[in-house]
Amino acid sequence: MNAPSAPTVSLDATLEAKIFAGITEERWLALAQELIVAGQPDAENPLDPDMPPGREEGISLVVAQKLRAMGLEVTLDAKRPGRPNVIGILQGAQSPSLILNDHLDTYPSGEHALWTQTGGDPYRPTRKDDFLFARGTSDTRGNLACTLLAVQAVLEAGVRPAGTLKCVYTVDEEKNGPDGSIYLLDEKGLTADYEITCEPTGWTRPDESWGMSLALANSGHFLVELELLGVQSHLWRPDLAVNPVEDMTRLLSGVETLQLTHPKPKMYGGTPPRATVLRIQGGVVREMQFTPGWCRAVLGLVGLVPGMTAESVLADVRAWVAQRAAGDPRLTATVRPYPGALFVSGTQEQDPERQPALALRNAYRRLLGDEPILYRKNAFNDTIRFAERGIPAVTFGPGEDGWPPINEYIRVQKSVAGTKVLALAMLEILGVQG
Repeated sequence: MNAPSAPTVSLDATLEAKIFAGITEERWLALAQELIVAGQPDAENPLDPDMPPGREEGISLVVAQKLRAMGLEVTLDAKRPGRPNVIGILQGAQSPSLILNDHLDTYPSGEHALWTQTGGDPYRPTRKDDFLFARGTSDTRGNLACTLLAVQAVLEAGVRPAGTLKCVYTVDEEKNGPDGSIYLLDEKGLTADYEITCEPTGWTRPDESWGMSLALANSGHFLVELELLGVQSHLWRPDLAVNPVEDMTRLLSGVETLQLTHPKPKMYGGTPPRATVLRIQGGVVREMQFTPGWCRAVLGLVGLVPGMTAESVLADVRAWVAQRAAGDPRLTATVRPYPGALFVSGTQEQDPERQPALALRNAYRRLLGDEPILYRKNAFNDTIRFAERGIPAVTFGPGEDGWPPINEYIRVQKSVAGTKVLALAMLEILGVQG
């Protein structure tokens, strides 16, 4: 896509102050707390293809109402019942157009009793000093609050973007987007000149200093299943068995030696391509009178970069298994894609001197006096889907990149700063109606 040159806008101090007056700690906190609890736990959406998907309708309706209250034209578009994507459009009189994106589903919350910072309820937003704890704070309801508040503050200040703003809030991001971004882009024809996904790129150092990075690209991932077959015996005669669980344990004890063939990208941040063990299952699982007849393991291959394919990754895993099995025919495993899993490619880096990266850098420097760190984000988000279809797309948000699975948090001051950065960047990209 050949994106038009974005107009440059220079807000006078009075207008900027009016916008920032609407972006306060109190307003962001109230909005984030409302969004975190909306539609939960129904919107929990595990990556596992064999687990039921989430239902995001509860949060979708809340977000749609807020966009309508701002004057945007709102549509709810669902590929499956109970999973409506939300699109709010503020039509401009000229080019360019910008998609501001977040997703509506969340990770599953896990064992509630482990959420010590929220009193055992992962959906009880709890503030402690500068930290707001709850499931969905960093990924990504806290960032979602930033996008909504940024648009609201701009419009309340009487500023009308010259270009077209599309607020796109997707379902199914945690399962890589089939019912969300992929559906909207490939079946509904969603497009724009530029795209910003407000997802976790923030960081906090041990000395409590903090900032936000700017992801110019994303790494991909793939789920691969290994299967070993055995020979069953009675529990009382393990000497007659070929136990595939024991064999799998020996095989996976060297998973750190699995080398994935990859080209080194221009910008290489985050985790290099590598494998990690996600699940081991052995059967017959209901009959412990017998040794198991099979064992399956799921590997997560992460940090994938452009040039790597499903075929190349599978070939690398098979070669590693063959090497590990040398001299031990019992370690001959079947290697295949995990059923239902999508291969997600890494994306090429965006040019930091062009939009939309340039506007975010300018706004960040203007507000925080420094450049954001430029990097390749290791996790999946919808930025990948927009970039795959030729839309210049980047990721930027105050959530912690690498937030803890339990007691997830986001920093309040960072979120307010991130909201202001988004407001200024949006206006630089779209321009302002005279």
